[in-house]
This record gives sequence, structure tokens and C-alpha cells, in this order.
Amino acid sequence: MNKIRKGDKVILNTGKDKGKQGIVLNILKNNRVVVEGLNMVKKHTKPNPAKGDQGGLVSKEMPVNISNIAIFNTKSNKTDKVNFKELKDGKKIRIYKSTQEAIDV
Repeated sequence: MNKIRKGDKVILNTGKDKGKQGIVLNILKNNRVVVEGLNMVKKHTKPNPAKGDQGGLVSKEMPVNISNIAIFNTKSNKTDKVNFKELKDGKKIRIYKSTQEAIDV
């Protein structure tokens, strides 16, 4: 079970976008995460008339290491750590470590 999942609101701890928030779009296999609006780069693309692409400069998100992001607790407006709790019916849920509240209910 992963501590960070797709759709979580996270904050970047290091790099040029330090302190900015975004939502996790994709989790890659090599411990990297694509976050909406963070680590943006300009990419030169060729025109492709078959697809209708015009070409030019395109801004896109690049992956960041999962260790450089932290989950954002919206109730306390701070970053938080994730812990797991097993319910009586055997299900495991993610909870914020500081407030002991469930993340995805």
C-alpha cells in the first residue's frame, strides 16, 4: 500500500518549485511522481499534420522523486506524514500522523 496515491494534494519540498502545491497525476515505477503544475519544462515539438499538431514550444510536467514531496493536510494547512491503521473489519486505511484523521474516507 502506497503512502502517496494518485489524486492526493501534495507540496514540493525541494527544487525550483519549492513550496508549491499540486495534485498527483501519475505515479511511475521508478519512485517518481508527476504532479500537476510542478516541475514544468518547455519542450520543442515538430509539427505533425497527420494528427493536426502545430508544433512549437509546449509546456509539460516532468516527474519528481517521490521523496521530494509531502502530503498536504488541508485541515491544518501543513505538510504531514502518513501512517496506516487497520480497522476492525481488516481493512487498512491511511491516516495523517499528527491528527490521526483518515485521509480517504
